[in-house]
Amino acid sequence: MSAAKPAVRLHRLIPRMRGKRIGVVGDLMLDRYLWGTVSRISPEAAVPVVDFVEQSECLGGAGNVAANLAALGARVAAFGVTGSDEPAAALHSRLRAAEIADKGVIADKTHITTVKTRIIARHQQIVRVDHERREPPQRAVHEKLLRLLIAGLPGLDALVLSDYDKGLITDDFADRVLSAAHQRKVPVFVGVRTKKLYAYRGSRAVTCNLKEASQMVGRPLGDDKSVEEAGRALLAHFGCSAVVITRGEKGMTIVEESSPRYLHIPATGFEVTYARVGQPGIERGATGRQVFDVTGAGDTVLSVLALAVAAGASIPDAAILANTAAGVVVGKLGTATVTPLELAHALEGR
Repeated sequence: MSAAKPAVRLHRLIPRMRGKRIGVVGDLMLDRYLWGTVSRISPEAAVPVVDFVEQSECLGGAGNVAANLAALGARVAAFGVTGSDEPAAALHSRLRAAEIADKGVIADKTHITTVKTRIIARHQQIVRVDHERREPPQRAVHEKLLRLLIAGLPGLDALVLSDYDKGLITDDFADRVLSAAHQRKVPVFVGVRTKKLYAYRGSRAVTCNLKEASQMVGRPLGDDKSVEEAGRALLAHFGCSAVVITRGEKGMTIVEESSPRYLHIPATGFEVTYARVGQPGIERGATGRQVFDVTGAGDTVLSVLALAVAAGASIPDAAILANTAAGVVVGKLGTATVTPLELAHALEGR
């Protein structure tokens, strides 16, 4: 693949990603959307009154990572813990609708399913209500999940660990997962959404955004040099092969253990139209980028990075593809995914 031109290499990756077997373990959530219209202000307080139109639901957190993988044609197995409640049933329904295996998702009566409810009016998010608990599941539940995950490792091309700091991913749990994956030669890709500096030693790559990277190294990151230094520090701490720091409109920075120089990938340069959750809306040939919602963009980066490497890509090529995919997702309102066709069209606009 390395002898081909960059654009050709990236296009060839897309069909090669189909059918790859990817496991996703982490904080599974349900994203619930209440859509409505606004025509007046409440007489009770200076807030808009939203007239309800419809409700929709989709996978959030680690579930969104799994949904992104499935949308690109991967064979996905989810592992996590939910409550024994109505949102858990809705979450299982969404997993099955996306053809994501859910046998590794355990119901715990002492737990509650994380739900993020967003109220949307006039294409704008009015407010978000989170229903969650940030505590580890009972030890017996943790052990059962670990057994299910280890049993599934031999059938995987890669494992994604998505930590949203909801309590499931403890330091000990992450260490045991990575050790088991390493023994079975399954590469692990970690998405960090926490200030806590867990080890994640031996992972193929760790991804985080600029704010998270700043919190983890304990200093502001205002320029390329400071971002590179943070990447090197995190690379040493995590003991991983690569660190990917997403930087919003400034693209992303990749620091690899095997390379003395960092790689900066600028943000994508195409425009997408407004679309509801998961709906395609790319205007080919347009220039610039119109951002509607950054919800889930980090999940898209993590999922595409892992899937592309599983398909044979280098970390730099996988990161370019992931950056392009994220550019599509931020042009959609709400938690969204990207399809192979959308990704192919977006690559043509780079």
